[in-house]
Amino acid sequence: MAGNTYGTIFRVTTFGESHGEGLGVIIDGCPAGTDIDIQKIQDALDRRRPGAGVNGIKSASVTSRNEPDKAEILSGIFNGKAEGTPIAIVIRNTSQHSSDYSNLAETFRPGHADFTYSEKYGIRDYRGGGRASGRETAARVAAGAVARMILEQKNIKTTAYTLKAAGIKCNKIDFLEIEQNSLRAPDNQAAALMEQKIDEFRRNGDSAGGIIECIVKGVPAGLGEPVFDKLDAELAKAMLSVGAVKGIEFGAGFSAADLSGSVNNDRMHAENGKAVFDTNNAGGILGGISNGNDIVFRVAVKPVPSIFQAQNTVSRKDGVYESTELQIKGRHDVCLCPRIVPVIEAMTDIVLTDMLLRN
Repeated sequence: MAGNTYGTIFRVTTFGESHGEGLGVIIDGCPAGTDIDIQKIQDALDRRRPGAGVNGIKSASVTSRNEPDKAEILSGIFNGKAEGTPIAIVIRNTSQHSSDYSNLAETFRPGHADFTYSEKYGIRDYRGGGRASGRETAARVAAGAVARMILEQKNIKTTAYTLKAAGIKCNKIDFLEIEQNSLRAPDNQAAALMEQKIDEFRRNGDSAGGIIECIVKGVPAGLGEPVFDKLDAELAKAMLSVGAVKGIEFGAGFSAADLSGSVNNDRMHAENGKAVFDTNNAGGILGGISNGNDIVFRVAVKPVPSIFQAQNTVSRKDGVYESTELQIKGRHDVCLCPRIVPVIEAMTDIVLTDMLLRN
């Protein structure tokens, strides 16, 4: 299997499966001497980990699987500093219930990668999806925490949040409220309505999707490589590499298709000898290069495919597919939005760090 590494200078390689002994990440290219706070790596993992909720606020949206997600630092950090050598981090699995998946050995779950993995490789880890499991993102979050420490030196700050979930959208954006509710939404009132709707989905054995918005402040003009390695192209690749993400838009996004050029263009004026943009329909990126504005993008998160309703699917016996019905068991999220927020931040920080070092 190829494609387990991202980055040109700041290179991140993840490994492991959802129901194996553990998973982890190797980070190559972290500059020697970078201050590394191991507690910040653990704090990042705690925000993503299953069963944790948001600041102790439990949600109907999250799985009951409860993993400590303890980061074990194997190499690359000495006395709180990056050595410049590969940083290896391992996260052990301790709460996997593989028996919940015994009925999936030859039956394929709708909405999952079971069928495509089987067709491509001829073998698959049906216990929780193996490499295709959302649990793989824990390794990305650990790497993202290291990347964030590099970006902090440049005063670059990434903030993601649930803009919409279960069909309910935020009416305001208040960063202070993001960690005050179970959905990581910047609007406590909207979050309460989201929670009610998600609980309704849960009681019906169904699931919900949503939209995550991400804003990056402090990015200087000049990040990004024109043509194939455009900053927005790299961010899009990173976001779409997250299994649950099915779409991305920058700035005005798809609504730009209904605007005129005179409205969509971000006009400029000079202020104290510097260029200032009047609007930010481009989302902070022009020609694949950051323009100094805030980087703004949104990703669409699909509904969790593991639902507790009977579904039509296929099973395979002796290489022949037959129609069947499947009732999924186990512990699953109902809406991924609150747990995917730290993943979006981590992938953004990984891309920006790599671009920063390439500059």
